[in-house]
Amino acid sequence: MAIKSVSIRIEEEMLNKLAYIADYEGRSVNSQVLVLIRQSIKSFEDENGLIDGDITPDSNVKPTRK
Repeated sequence: MAIKSVSIRIEEEMLNKLAYIADYEGRSVNSQVLVLIRQSIKSFEDENGLIDGDITPDSNVKPTRK
């Protein structure tokens, strides 16, 4: 599986809130974003059917450190 890097523009307040949630969940901001992306993909696929590809939304999800 190839890992790609993506850069996003985000308001500082939103980033701070995301960092707060990530810390609360015991994750890095990067890991929290991946969790949110996976949840979005799963929700879409549950409603609209599977998207072609080998990776499922539950792949490579790190457990929380709580």
